[in-house]
Amino acid sequence: MTANPVSPDAHRRSKTPRTALAGPYGHPLHAAFVAVPIGAWFASIIFDVIAFFAREPAAFASGAATLIIIGLAGAALAAVVGLLDLSQLARGTAARRTAITHMSLNLVVVVLFVISLVLRLATDLPHAVPFLVSLVALATVGISGWLGGMLAYRFGVRVADESTQREGFR
Repeated sequence: MTANPVSPDAHRRSKTPRTALAGPYGHPLHAAFVAVPIGAWFASIIFDVIAFFAREPAAFASGAATLIIIGLAGAALAAVVGLLDLSQLARGTAARRTAITHMSLNLVVVVLFVISLVLRLATDLPHAVPFLVSLVALATVGISGWLGGMLAYRFGVRVADESTQREGFR
């Protein structure tokens, strides 16, 4: 099977926002919005660890659950603008395949954090199972983030073109 031919402007199109909602040229909102779920979920892990050793663990366990909810809300917002960026990628390209894998892993992450949250809501105290589910989810975020970095830094998706980048070195 031969690869689909890609039009000459496919790379250029991957750099431009589909709509202003995705952020202006050279400033994609997806990259900014992913900081919310990543930060919240990472902080939830820290709260979990503290809860395991705290004299009063309920507050930290509750805080971890709250941070997971914040992360899920942030992930929904990041997904919307991520889909706008995905829509600019030509079918049959390595960039699009990477983006689909990135998106799929993020969906797995959301499901894992929802499972972790449901398990947590059954009690106010920390438990190993939801913590381990969250750890797997966060590790998956790391893999997905690596793919997101590959999209931006290797394939140049939503990154300003080289002529624009050159302006910073004059």
